[in-house]
Amino acid sequence: MCGIVGCITNGTEAPEILLKGLKRLEYRGYDSAGIAVLNGADIRTIREVGKLCQLETALADLDLPSAVGLGHTRWATHGRPTEVNAHPHRDASGKIVVVHNGIIENFRQLRDELEKEGVTFTSETDSEIIAHLIARFYEGDLAEAVRLATRRLRGAWAIGAMHADHPEILVGARKDCPLVVGLGDDEMLLASDVTAVLDRTQKVVFLDDGQTAKLTRTSLEIVDEEGHPVDWTATVIGWSLSQAERGGFPHFMLKEIFEQPTVVSDTLLGRLEDDGEHGVLADLGMSADELTTVGRVHIIACGTSWHAGHVAKFLVERIARIPVDVDYASEFRYREPVLGEHDLVVAVSQSGETADTIAALRMAKAAGCRTLGICNVIGSTIHREADGSLMTHAGPEIGVASTKAFTGQLTALVLLALELGRMNGRLSQEEDARWSDRLRALPGQIELCLKRADDVHEVALKYVSAQDFLFIGRGINYPIALEGALKLKEISYIHAEGYPAGEMKHGPIALVDSRMPIVALCTHSNVREKVITNVEEARVRDARVIVVANDGDDEVQPIADDILWVPRVDDLLSPIINVVPLQLLSYFIARERGADVDQPRNLAKSVTVE
Repeated sequence: MCGIVGCITNGTEAPEILLKGLKRLEYRGYDSAGIAVLNGADIRTIREVGKLCQLETALADLDLPSAVGLGHTRWATHGRPTEVNAHPHRDASGKIVVVHNGIIENFRQLRDELEKEGVTFTSETDSEIIAHLIARFYEGDLAEAVRLATRRLRGAWAIGAMHADHPEILVGARKDCPLVVGLGDDEMLLASDVTAVLDRTQKVVFLDDGQTAKLTRTSLEIVDEEGHPVDWTATVIGWSLSQAERGGFPHFMLKEIFEQPTVVSDTLLGRLEDDGEHGVLADLGMSADELTTVGRVHIIACGTSWHAGHVAKFLVERIARIPVDVDYASEFRYREPVLGEHDLVVAVSQSGETADTIAALRMAKAAGCRTLGICNVIGSTIHREADGSLMTHAGPEIGVASTKAFTGQLTALVLLALELGRMNGRLSQEEDARWSDRLRALPGQIELCLKRADDVHEVALKYVSAQDFLFIGRGINYPIALEGALKLKEISYIHAEGYPAGEMKHGPIALVDSRMPIVALCTHSNVREKVITNVEEARVRDARVIVVANDGDDEVQPIADDILWVPRVDDLLSPIINVVPLQLLSYFIARERGADVDQPRNLAKSVTVE
């Protein structure tokens, strides 16, 4: 949620750099935007409600040559989306300007305290207090004032700050919200996501919690919350700028759906031996003995990643015979789970910055559990803080509705299940080799699904006017029914629910009529016949039925109004295949309804506050 971009350069193009960076952060979700640039001896701020095009229009009429500036896209929390609540915010003198991602939990207490000192606030936001706190501590050293100000804050923050009297520096600070420094050519950049700086540099430094960074054009100094200097190391990002752009597709979401064969290949790359006998998971951060003694797995995640976790429950329990619990990270934190030293806690997050998942991970570490992060962003908080990590290598995912990151997560979770099965002896060498062959075939099977996109589009056209959908599945495809429903509601704003097919008679069947399309996952499995029975129960109540079925399955023809055909794969791998036509169905329905596919209303790509 929200986005930060800052720059300090050797030229005068700061407004252009900031605007371009903010455009690359649009996927995070926002409802207002603004920039502040040092123009002469003064800082000029321009803020607009709505999309970045509003800000771009306002900037087009201004001549603001500048080498230093901050930009921000705001997703409203405290205070409605208005111009006065938009960032950047100033202190009373107008010389200190800040941008802020996150939530300040004690802002009312601090606001009351500052108002008693005579400070007048101009906005309803929690963020404005940061500017006034920095002013209180400022004695000529902006970075030190920022560090001292953050010690008064409770909550989560990524902060960018500048001062009219210090045109040569920018300052950043973070706690529980991502913030990176980009190391450019005679310039430095500050951003909440690496995608904002990829056109300027691929060398970045990820700030850790409690750190404050002082940037000049040619130097970077970082201190911890006590003010002690910190050594830093740059990370080279393997993504190119072209990977973060649409590449000829009308939407990022469609581009990312079509990138899934490559994502699965990249997630598998280097993790399957050439002889097909062994998986290679060198980054798990655990010895063979530790993996052998894992007695229970807890998977913590949110949203789409939670659905991936439920697929993993079937994978790990079926392959490795280890019990698995799956929790929403936000619930795991507060239900006082029973944790043991032989428990493995797996945190799944596309961004690696999901606030609830990070907090749950830290709780598990404090309890003495071994921890593993499955995420897509090298250098993210989960990647750094978990004992080990299994990266999905999906590249930047810009569309808010996750697609390729989900299939990357599923692929990584298959690898984890296989490794646990090897270590505890549940997976034979012969079966291990067969799994390697199945995994190698997956990218080609996804490509077969994508070649049928036009067929999915034709089906989608029939259901554009529907107001409600029901998605059903059983076994390992029940989570895919949940994911299909989530995708549709996220981007088309059609009400959709996912259910285990066996639960139809326990309530949902009361809603079924000719106006309620049902999407049923009927691919081959040990529960396929039961799903077909559930579909027949809906058909006699006049439901229109879309069936996902394996090529050549004649038995589904009589029960389906429309069929989305997919190649047949092993049941445990079928979620990776079956989700593809559901992603396409949601995409085409949303597109035909004129929805903002890549940036659905009220949603953010990375939920970095609780």
